[in-house]
Amino acid sequence: MSILDIGKLGPSDNLQIPFADGGVRAGFPSMAQDTVDRCLDLNSLVMSHPSTTFCARVKGDSMIGAGVHDGDILVIDRSLEPRDGDMAVCFVDGEFTLKFIEIADDCLWLRPANPDYPKIKVTEDNDFVVWGVVTYTIYKRR
Repeated sequence: MSILDIGKLGPSDNLQIPFADGGVRAGFPSMAQDTVDRCLDLNSLVMSHPSTTFCARVKGDSMIGAGVHDGDILVIDRSLEPRDGDMAVCFVDGEFTLKFIEIADDCLWLRPANPDYPKIKVTEDNDFVVWGVVTYTIYKRR
């Protein structure tokens, strides 16, 4: 899975949308809520570190098992220290890729979420860097 169109988010790109903070039940239905409690500022939701937060569009299907689809938008924080199990944008041998970070038996692996793709073992021979940790995925349903 490759990454296309990496772009920076800016705090001046303010987008507020009406937000029913009371919640929407995913179990048994409840009485409808007629009022919107407040506005949701998407910047404050997705950007803990504005100067190191970027967006990128996904290209490919190696992370489909994790709910990440071709064309989705990733929110990536470059200030976060990657941990085992994190979904991350990595730069490997001249190309960006989106994978899970896996540390096992003193080895670093990049694990896809699609059985059609192999795990990638990262060695000292690779030109490798974790470019950033994925904090949100925006998936268009319709």
